[in-house]
Amino acid sequence: MNKQIKNKLIKIILTIVFAVVLLFVIGILVLKYQVEGETNLPFKISKITIVSSSEGIENADGQNKWNININQNNDIYLYIDKNESYGRTEIIESVIIDNFQIESESNEGENHIYTPEQNATQLFKNTEENLANEILIKGELQTNLKKHEISNQGGLLAFRYSKDNLGNYISNDEDEINFNNLLSKIQISNEELKASLTFDITIKLVNKTAYKSSVTVDLPVGDIINNETQSVEITDLQEVVFKRVVTSQS
Repeated sequence: MNKQIKNKLIKIILTIVFAVVLLFVIGILVLKYQVEGETNLPFKISKITIVSSSEGIENADGQNKWNININQNNDIYLYIDKNESYGRTEIIESVIIDNFQIESESNEGENHIYTPEQNATQLFKNTEENLANEILIKGELQTNLKKHEISNQGGLLAFRYSKDNLGNYISNDEDEINFNNLLSKIQISNEELKASLTFDITIKLVNKTAYKSSVTVDLPVGDIINNETQSVEITDLQEVVFKRVVTSQS
């Protein structure tokens, strides 16, 4: 009887040890996935380019020679490339950019997100029609930023984050004004313009598999007060981690 009890105890202990080891291994794998995400994606973000600039919009008030409303724009370009080592051909159905979160210590201006302008000649235009909380880009044969389309084998995405209505510059003395260098005229500092922009990007494939990541960029880039336009290319994207997400099968 004692031998039977002893054998049962050994089996119970072995079962418990096996369960603990199994849970430990699963925990390690889950933690590894949370940190590293998918290790072999069909598509990846290869580069992010940011172009920071200032913009002046004339107000015809009938009283002053110059009455200019000033914005600070940040145009963000995301390059999505096909992963040649993936081993299979996949097709992009759509890309969604959403969940915009803006952290700034300054209350200067109004924070807005804009999609590319579809009707005018310029790529971006800070108008109410282009305001967005969510940007949907459809997969097509070719990339077309103004139509909000991306090649289904990878291409370029773009949107704008702006601090609008930072102030008005009024003058009756100057004959000419450089509209690309107006921030210094309203006595605003680079520190007051600083913001951290976080957004989600979801790549959805035709087979209904989808991959989602969060991206954070610090804006604006460079000394935008004393320079007309500043730009930077970001290729170190180790913190951009994509994870598989469940999407509708419809």
